[in-house]
Amino acid sequence: MAEATLSGATHPILENDYASEWMGIKVLALSDGHATIQMTLRQEMLNGFGMAHGGMIFAFADTAFALACNPVNPGPGDADSITVAAGVDINFLKPAYRGQVVTAVADRRSSAGRSGLYDIQIFAADAARPGSEPSSGTPGELIAEFRGRSRTIPKK
Repeated sequence: MAEATLSGATHPILENDYASEWMGIKVLALSDGHATIQMTLRQEMLNGFGMAHGGMIFAFADTAFALACNPVNPGPGDADSITVAAGVDINFLKPAYRGQVVTAVADRRSSAGRSGLYDIQIFAADAARPGSEPSSGTPGELIAEFRGRSRTIPKK
């Protein structure tokens, strides 16, 4: 499925996530309430204007949201429940293009009972040439912001 982190760790929800696999998502970092993921925009991810389709950016951010909402190492108390989106908003700020590497950084802002609030920032950068590093240390230019409201529900 989706590519594991450098440490070899991955998230259990990716085991059967064929959409994330098709998108080529790589997991860069995972912790309680946080996820950082990356993918490269391919031609089949573009709209008729030659820029990333909004649905692709949304789906990418939604994967980061799901990874941040659900435990990386589920305990015995987590076996009968999952955390899903109750609602989301996305704001597209700038376009992204074929060949760019997009990075989503998801962070929990609040959690109370079965509800949570998460912010996901999506960045785009030109693919680095071998041996080159971004000078600013940032994952690129901010292209979208996604806010997700989560709800923990019983697993079927």
